[in-house]
Order: sequence, then C-alpha cells, then structure tokens
Amino acid sequence: MFENLTFENPGFLWLLLLLLPATVWYFWKRHRQTAELKMSSIGGFQAKTSLLAKMRPVLFVLRLLVLAFIIIAMTRPRTVDVSTQSSSTEGIDIMLAIDVSASMLARDLEPNRLEATKQVASEFVKGRPADRIGLALYAGESYTKTPVTSDKGIVMRALEELQYDNVLANGTAIGSGLATAVNRLKNSKAESKVIILMTDGENNSGFIDPAVASELAVEYGIKVYTIGVGTNGTALTPMRVLANGRFQYGNQEVRIDEELLQQIAADTDGRYFRATDNEKLEEIYEEIDSLEKTEIEEFRYYNYDEKYRPFALLAGVLLLFELILRYTVFRGFI
Repeated sequence: MFENLTFENPGFLWLLLLLLPATVWYFWKRHRQTAELKMSSIGGFQAKTSLLAKMRPVLFVLRLLVLAFIIIAMTRPRTVDVSTQSSSTEGIDIMLAIDVSASMLARDLEPNRLEATKQVASEFVKGRPADRIGLALYAGESYTKTPVTSDKGIVMRALEELQYDNVLANGTAIGSGLATAVNRLKNSKAESKVIILMTDGENNSGFIDPAVASELAVEYGIKVYTIGVGTNGTALTPMRVLANGRFQYGNQEVRIDEELLQQIAADTDGRYFRATDNEKLEEIYEEIDSLEKTEIEEFRYYNYDEKYRPFALLAGVLLLFELILRYTVFRGFI
C-alpha cells in the first residue's frame, strides 16, 4: 500500500513534534484537571481508586491520535506510478562493415582482433536502443549478415556467431565491403545514415574500387567512419593451416592502408581511427557513439493515488469515539 509513498506537503510533519510537549504538559497537570475537596481527615472513608479514574488518560491518547492522523492527512501522502514513453526525433541507421579475413585472428589484440571487435561492437549495439543497425561482412568477397533492423537481439546474435570459417575467399576487399553496406542504406529514410568500416589490411581483392564505393556513399548521404585494427610493428598472425586444421602463427608486419581509410572518411565527412589495442578500440567506439547521438523525446506519465483519505477517516472515527466516551462513560470525571 505504501510503496513509492511521497508527501505533497511534507512540511506539516514538523507539527507532530508539538505532540511531545503536549504529552508532557498533560501528565504534569493531569492531577489538577478535576475538582478537589479538602477535608481535615479521611479516616472514616475507605480509600479505593475507581477503574474509570485510572482510564482517564485514554481520552487524551485518543485526542493525540486524532491530531496525529489529521497532521498526516494534511501532508497528503500518496503513491506515484511513473510510466515513460520514448520517441526518437532523429533516427540513425547504422551498418557495421567488419573485415573477417584470416588476418583478423592476429593476436595483437586480446584474445584476437576478431573477438575484440565482436565484444566492443556488441556493447555499441546495446547502447543504441533507438537506432536501426545492420551487419555486413567481407574478406575477399562481401555479403550482408543482417540488414538494418531495430531488433537488437538479431544483431547481437549475429555478432556472437561471428567467426572465421573460410567461407569467403581470402583477401581484403574493402571496396566490396563498403559497397555492400552502402547498398543496404541507400534507400533508408532515416535522418542520418552511418557506416562503421573496420579492417586490418590493405585492399587487395574484390571487383569494386574503394573510391567508387566511397563516391556512392557520398551520393546517398552516408557518413563513413573507418577503423584500422592492428598494433604498430609486427603481430602474431596466422601464416598457414596445419594438417590438423589449426593455424600456424608467426610474426608478421602489420600493414594497414591508412591513406585509403583516411580518404574514405574525409570524402564522406566521417573520421578515421587507429585501434592498436583493446582499450583504444573501446575508446573509438565510445567516441563514435558520442559523435552520432540520437535525439530521444521522452514522455512521462504520473498516476497519483492519494492516501490521505484513510488517515482523515480514522481521525474522524477516533474523534467521535473520544467525544462519546467524554460525554457518557467519563462524564462525571472530566
């Protein structure tokens, strides 16, 4: 009943403190509230205290309770149920274009580049409840894993299932990956359209030139943020597949076509970032998240349930009971 209880006029609660001196005053003066008869001697009388006389303070207690309940009612106690409804005033459609070539298994990020990307991208998706997000994958070829959708569960599952499976031809087709993402956003009616393109290499495959894909993004008003993934220097990278199906790792120079990624970002009014470790990758996604804010209008509905009525009713009942006792049972005493 009193869950989420609030008081509209809490200042009246201070009046409860006045009941304490009133109580002290009553018990100090209670023996002087009845008429006194002085006699030289009561030797001929049998001393016996009446039960009703002992119960006289009941009237005062009832009056105190009446005052306490009236004060509480004056504070207007009530419970409030708050419901919210949000509406996006500027929706953003976002495509994540992720390189899934074998080099993404390099271990310069923990546990490797691909797993680090999955983890950070998942946190990014969870932090965009008002936007539609899709996923495009590319290596030597590209395809759409998940079209733009408002169902974050689908995107999260797609990221969770993401792994290197050698389905795509080996290589890094940056132009194809970007073009696939552009194709998914070109007909979008969203106020803002964004592609986050990640790669750890150079464009060495595919049939679409990255410059052409970049021009398409500009034509459709799509902003591209590019991320180069990989440490500076060398990284422990898959070199070949052993007979047991496992990779043999070896140190290999990290080569990222930063000039190309910078040019794509500049042409589309985006930005280029370099992620050399897990912390930097997280910071990059957080910065992109802050750069692409979605305006959300929130409506709050308050449903108040007034609770002062039971206190006022109880005060009235106790006052009536006290008056009945005063003018009937205790009439001859008080």
